Amino acid sequence: MNMPNIRARLLAVLVVLCGFLATLVSPAGAAASVPDSLSFDGTALTVANGRFVDGTGREVVLRGYNVSGETKLAENKGLPFASVADAKKSATALRALGGGNSVRFLLSWAYAEPVKGQTDATYLAAATAQMAAFLDAGIRVYPDFHQDLYSRYLFNTGSWYTGDGAPKWAVDLGGYPQESCGICFMWGQNITQNNAVKAAQYDFWHNNYGLQDSFLATAQKVMAYVKQNLTTEQFTGVLGFDPYNEPYAGTYDSGQNSRSWEQNLLWPFYVKFRARMDAAGWQDKPALVEPNLFWNGNVSKEEGGLLDAGAIGTRYVFNTHFYDQKAISGILMWGNASDGQYVTDYGTIRDRATALGTTAVVSEYGHPLSGSVAGKAPTVLKAMYQAMDSRVKGAGWWSTPAGSGSVLSGQQWQWDIYNGRHREYMNANPDKLLTTGDAWNDEDLSAVRLDDSGVAVLRQDARLLDRIYPSATSGTTLAFTYEDRSRDGSTVLTWNPVPSSLPNVSALVGSGQYGVQVWRSNGGSAPTELHLPASFPTATTTVVSDLGTVYGPPAYSASTKIGAAVEPGGTGSRRLLLSTADSGTLHYALVTNGATSPSASVLAAARTELANWVAQKFS
Repeated sequence: MNMPNIRARLLAVLVVLCGFLATLVSPAGAAASVPDSLSFDGTALTVANGRFVDGTGREVVLRGYNVSGETKLAENKGLPFASVADAKKSATALRALGGGNSVRFLLSWAYAEPVKGQTDATYLAAATAQMAAFLDAGIRVYPDFHQDLYSRYLFNTGSWYTGDGAPKWAVDLGGYPQESCGICFMWGQNITQNNAVKAAQYDFWHNNYGLQDSFLATAQKVMAYVKQNLTTEQFTGVLGFDPYNEPYAGTYDSGQNSRSWEQNLLWPFYVKFRARMDAAGWQDKPALVEPNLFWNGNVSKEEGGLLDAGAIGTRYVFNTHFYDQKAISGILMWGNASDGQYVTDYGTIRDRATALGTTAVVSEYGHPLSGSVAGKAPTVLKAMYQAMDSRVKGAGWWSTPAGSGSVLSGQQWQWDIYNGRHREYMNANPDKLLTTGDAWNDEDLSAVRLDDSGVAVLRQDARLLDRIYPSATSGTTLAFTYEDRSRDGSTVLTWNPVPSSLPNVSALVGSGQYGVQVWRSNGGSAPTELHLPASFPTATTTVVSDLGTVYGPPAYSASTKIGAAVEPGGTGSRRLLLSTADSGTLHYALVTNGATSPSASVLAAARTELANWVAQKFS
């Protein structure tokens, strides 16, 4: 009798049984409709044809923020917020000020499983309630089991740095050496230079002491709890799950490299996590899986990107980060970012997702907002958003728009309303009270803060953050661009001016912001949607499209080809809706806030120019 095989089969039966039982438990409370929803809103997202798609077949783009780095801290016990009220305040501001329709919602293994084998119901209840605050605001959510430098418990009260992630009991099992980074100028250097961090990471990926087994068991319990304690409508708004933030081997075995580590250790872990998702009732939601964190670095770089995983398919999403390491260094990139700076980097992300047979999400990007390199932030962030919108730089977009590629989804790091108001005792040291910035390893990247009256305010240019983007397209986007006219100090950053070959379009836009989308319809019944920033008041927004021209779009109705409506969630944020009933037809729309009561003849002339341009560039 083969006892190991029998035990393995019994374990598999138990995993499946737990998932089956989880699906039988009704969500707590009756489903409450998200305010301001229309008939086509609120359907579940899946992956098809290299895109996120909703239940009506529309191509969906997710933009938003990470909520939040507060989860790394002890002050709110591993939660993003001190209360559900704060979570609601944050969600409303994220929608109304930040223009976001999605968040990556950070969770802590240390607080979810403070005692080995025992999940903390109080923590899970609080985290789920805070997550629900975003879902009720019409914001898509995907949880993330976050870690940096493996665990805060690798560090002592005298350490220069700290971490987050694994619980104390997991660290105690390893008996790791006293941590030391040596000569390190940035916290991230601990990943490859701190022997304690390296050893702990190695143990996790090799499942030493059963660490990975414990993590996976806890992840399944957390996912089952979330599903059981959200309403059906709320759970529909949950996109999927990010299993592990910024994975790294710690140390490679003899003969192993980053690529073979991804193939033999990282990818099998994701397959196991996928099975846990299925068992917890998340079988219809994708796992948003990250490659080796250095796969696309522009300073520290290792071969990777799940190159040997094959076609991972639509039950997974290629999930990656991008930071400009050269710009952050303050040494390796002098001056600011410029037009097209990152279109190649983000093009590589698109290409990897395509090769893997899925879509991509850039779940972290950003730049420090204080310190010696903060002056680069306006141009670095503009260049990153530009590269997510299109793989063609601004100077060449009007001449070669068909090379734009897909519009990427992404969540900026980060959205922490407590920025600059923390009370975090670093590594439990009573003499190290951190209050400034993000209160974690000298980081300061939050796009938001609370003012003295407790009101959420932006720390970055609203023109940069609150952007037009095609949140849902009834068909396939062929090209998209947005000129935000954001500022670097007093300098207006215009990287994509309308060319002189389109004089009427140029005159209509003037010095205003504008977006252009070109798409091919698919016969869907729901309209194409573009998010309207607060800088685009409905009454003074101009739309020039093959569907018509309008100054001050009317309220949306099923019979209106061009209309405006509020977005779901009751936050007051708005959207432009463009209705088509055809299939395979080329459509275009220019949206600008630069015109003031344009005449019918001006609108008609601009429409003729755009129609000719589309015919020439997309024939």
